[in-house]
Amino acid sequence: METEAFWRVVDAAKDSDKPLDVAVADRLSALPAEEILAFEHCFSRLRDAVYRWDVWAAAFLIGGGCSDDRFSDFTAGLVALGHEWYERVAACPDALAEHPDVRTAATAGDQNVIFDEDFNFVASRTYERLTGDSDAFWEAGEAWEAYADARASAEEEDSEDMGEPFDFGDAQQMRRHLPRLAALYLGSGPG
Repeated sequence: METEAFWRVVDAAKDSDKPLDVAVADRLSALPAEEILAFEHCFSRLRDAVYRWDVWAAAFLIGGGCSDDRFSDFTAGLVALGHEWYERVAACPDALAEHPDVRTAATAGDQNVIFDEDFNFVASRTYERLTGDSDAFWEAGEAWEAYADARASAEEEDSEDMGEPFDFGDAQQMRRHLPRLAALYLGSGPG
């Protein structure tokens, strides 16, 4: 599945009345098993691309802290926002300060906005629904990943480079790296 096809599935599912993970699973259920694995591979690449310190800092501000597991849910949530918002945040995590749900959550003290654990498992649950086997996805995924990685290795960006690390607990550093999000979550004070 090409990235454009991935985004068509996600963005089209946003029009459903169902929760996004359920709506995406419904769309994936109509595809062959190999396409579900390809969807997962594309999803993983998109999440890897935003596995960076500046994005983690945004998650830290929005979530009132952010463990490894919570960051996984956050990157899944960024993909679940859809193509347009994902690209905006990938280019500049501070753009989340403009997202209406983030603005509302900041005012309400909601620390779960963007974090989407269920979206992490949409492909595996769909594959299990299709095959009736809870282990089949992980077994097929390993073989498919090896093939897909060999095919796409020239295209993929180095996900090991997380950018410049900085202290999320230092308000000045957070204001310097994410000024708009810091203003929403830390106020406008100096420290």
